[in-house]
Amino acid sequence: MSDELKCIGCGAPLQSEDKNAPGYVPEHNMFREDVICRRCFRLKNYNEVQDVGLDSEDFLNLLSGLSDKSGIVVNVVDVFDFEGSFINAVKRIVGNKKVILVANKMDLLPKQINKRRVKEWLKRSAKKYGLESEDVVLISAEKGQGIEDLLYSINKHRQQEDVYIVGTTNVGKSTLINKLIELSVGEKDVVTTSRFPGTTLDMIDIPLDEKSFMFDTPGIIQSHQMTHFVTEKELKLIMPKKEIKQRVYQLNEGQTLFFGGLARIDYVSGGKRPLICFFSNELNIHRTKTEKANDLWKNHIGDLLTPPHDPNQFNMSEMKAVRLETGKEKRDVMISGLGFITIDAGAKVIVRVPKNVDVILRNSIL
Repeated sequence: MSDELKCIGCGAPLQSEDKNAPGYVPEHNMFREDVICRRCFRLKNYNEVQDVGLDSEDFLNLLSGLSDKSGIVVNVVDVFDFEGSFINAVKRIVGNKKVILVANKMDLLPKQINKRRVKEWLKRSAKKYGLESEDVVLISAEKGQGIEDLLYSINKHRQQEDVYIVGTTNVGKSTLINKLIELSVGEKDVVTTSRFPGTTLDMIDIPLDEKSFMFDTPGIIQSHQMTHFVTEKELKLIMPKKEIKQRVYQLNEGQTLFFGGLARIDYVSGGKRPLICFFSNELNIHRTKTEKANDLWKNHIGDLLTPPHDPNQFNMSEMKAVRLETGKEKRDVMISGLGFITIDAGAKVIVRVPKNVDVILRNSIL
């Protein structure tokens, strides 16, 4: 079998020997025009995902081969889950290449968000993780917003070199690449897009001019995202699909808010005050007294407090408590992969989440 044949959806080499391995195509479809593997076909047509045995290590090995190559890196992050979607090993991939930081899913943030503050926060956060970016571009791949700004930025910085697009699973990389191809080449839906983690398997090269290419790289699966604690059906609940409506809860000291059964925030002190919640509109938020919260969580996870729908999937003993104080100004408490809560100065809270999930305090972007 020729080794030239690759799936145009995910880039995996096509094969018809092993149904469970990447790139499987039934023998009789193998030599058709524009073949996509069975996995991409199912994704595209039924939004079904099959697990493929690639984890962060495999991905990183594949990507660290990039550090010697020349070119620029377009690092796509999810503006709604920056910490969850930022690849800490990205320095290893980048080497000394220029980086454009692209924050996708801007359309999910409420209209009243200050874009300049969002950019400053992103630049600062990336720097804190050791990544200096040439430019920060805010986009919505889904809505096609900011794509021209991004193309402009890419052309300004790439100086005839290749472009590598890097990001974790679920940041909307494939949708973005489709939009870029559509703008520059006029072809639609070249890369398979899907909302489930881990779907792009190999580098996909797209010509930019005679000598240089745009490469799509596999999405890296991050273990500290909340998305790994839920089923596919629940993922659809917690990943916002449209603009988030802020939900405001007036809390007294000693009250708790549950976000489904996945996380909670205990309001410890600071007088009566509003907590402004930014989560998927579908996610149920439940208020209770902190003294009742432990029992409620234990007894009602999976019914009153969902997702998770199956309490056995959720290990209550594997939780951590993160104590935070908002200090002198308005801050956002981010729960990686889930959402954030805006709280004014002078509050003390405790956030309880699964051990692997990051909780971060940042200056408010409102």
